[in-house]
Amino acid sequence: MQTYFFIAAIVLYLLCAALPARRPGLISGVTLGAWLLHGAGLWSEIAAGGSLRFGFAAMLSSALWVSVAAYWVENRNFSLDGLRRLVMPVAAVAAALQAIFPGNLVPLEGKSPLFGWHIAIATMAYSTLTIAAFHAVLMALQEARLHARTDKKTFLSGALDQLPALLTMEKLLFRLIGFGFALLSLTVLSGIVFSEQLFGQALKWDHKSVFTLLSWVLFAALLAGRRLRGWRGKTALSFTLAGFATLLLAYVGSRFVFEVVLHKGWA
Repeated sequence: MQTYFFIAAIVLYLLCAALPARRPGLISGVTLGAWLLHGAGLWSEIAAGGSLRFGFAAMLSSALWVSVAAYWVENRNFSLDGLRRLVMPVAAVAAALQAIFPGNLVPLEGKSPLFGWHIAIATMAYSTLTIAAFHAVLMALQEARLHARTDKKTFLSGALDQLPALLTMEKLLFRLIGFGFALLSLTVLSGIVFSEQLFGQALKWDHKSVFTLLSWVLFAALLAGRRLRGWRGKTALSFTLAGFATLLLAYVGSRFVFEVVLHKGWA
């Protein structure tokens, strides 16, 4: 059943990307329909009766699912039509990847009820900060476009030209980072305080723990620098991408190696 959800979501995402900007009502409706179908596919794929099915593709798919929700909400406050043309095709690819790489089953038997909440909060944190990184890349491309000496039109340049002003984009970026950092803090705190209840053992300092903490430090430094020293522009983009890169190494990158390259289960 979940395969049909994903196929329908992919079709609607691609349709949404192709719709003309003069049809905002239709765009909003198609986006919402695609998002609901994508969410239904995620839920039916991940919640596998007494177990959780998870992997790198599920993380990416969840991240883009949250991205579409953020676009749909913020598009009511700002004109984000250029973002639509970039986010929707990527969301379609993420949904397709999850259908191809479903991940591994993680049994819930014997685990604390907190385990499911820990995974859910961690997924939301990864997803929100993935969106922030994608947003930061768009800002870098947008700034480069402003300084470019060519007026050559391409699909990407056309989409970038339709994005809000850089100051508005920056405001959205820090809104995403603030929310993602709060979720990441809850993830780290629950992992440290409830490690034995969650995982049946004391906190293990493996690559996931180290890279997650390093990412937390980078995002904390960015938010502190923003508040105390007014960091913005390239400094903010550098910290955002560095924090995301370490978070990627903590989970998605390692899961990709385990699942696709080494063909191993949950680790």
